[in-house]
Amino acid sequence: MKKWIIYFFISVSILSGCQPNLQAKDKGDNEKNKPVLDVVTDFQLSTSEIAAGEQQFIYPVVITLIDPRTLQIVKSFSPQLLGFGVDDKLYQNKVEEIARKLARGTKDIPGYDQQMELDRVDVNGDIVKGNPGILLKESELVEKIIASSYKGEDIFLPLYLLESNYNAEDIPLMNDVTVASFTTYFSSSETGRSRNIELSANALDNIIVGDGDTFSFNTMVGERSVSKGYQPAPEIINKQLVMGIGGGICQTSSTLFNAVDQLGVKMKERHHHSLNIGYVPTGRDATVSYGTLDFKFQNNSGAPFLIRTFYSKNTLTIEIRTTHQYKEVLKKS
Repeated sequence: MKKWIIYFFISVSILSGCQPNLQAKDKGDNEKNKPVLDVVTDFQLSTSEIAAGEQQFIYPVVITLIDPRTLQIVKSFSPQLLGFGVDDKLYQNKVEEIARKLARGTKDIPGYDQQMELDRVDVNGDIVKGNPGILLKESELVEKIIASSYKGEDIFLPLYLLESNYNAEDIPLMNDVTVASFTTYFSSSETGRSRNIELSANALDNIIVGDGDTFSFNTMVGERSVSKGYQPAPEIINKQLVMGIGGGICQTSSTLFNAVDQLGVKMKERHHHSLNIGYVPTGRDATVSYGTLDFKFQNNSGAPFLIRTFYSKNTLTIEIRTTHQYKEVLKKS
């Protein structure tokens, strides 16, 4: 059962004269993809009316978005100034844009969403923990803002902690069965390219992909830099072959794609090269570039699996392994 944990906190007063009323309701984990704790808030910034003689002034309501971890105000705005009550379609679009920018970030400001760094198994068979992911649920935030647009409200960002979903007792058995495999070939005479393939393949070896987990090639392999041992080698950019640090690792990502595509996984991000390549069939590639192009998939098979990589002089083989009990579950329907 995948664990979703929503951030919550002890009641404090944020605005003068405004007292929070938090009710934490333990829902358990009977529903998949539901938060363990659902925090209900009724922070409200009510409309103020001031009468001056026979004239009445009404201050516009304000919606304030708050980071639940730090209690810092992230953004404040008046729904009326964004078109609420005048052009509701325009207002809906602007609210969706606010949620999207907060979740995914902009060119200059990072968003709240953070890709999960998956756990792996070390040489001794012990689990090496990665880092949980963070998800800001855009649709939930939009719903809360729309519902609060008449009266104004303080809204806590719906941030969820994403943890890998597998049973630790299965790990010693995860090498028992190979359910998918794919091999590509390269020339060992291209030393820089070969080294880059080897380094990126090693970075993927023994990664645990739990049920429901999202895998990101760039997150798991990391930045390709000289300090990490990556070397200059030819790479394809805008239909031209140029030299670049880490050239050749697209063979690793493409080999992985062809292995996991044999399973019940959902491809979330995949890009093609601008030129044909020879190590996989046409249309079966997955080009990557750190910070821009990624290869991502979500394990929707219903069972966890292990990524194993095997680098040799002229070949790269990637296998997907699991326990006997999950063998049939992982097969692509």
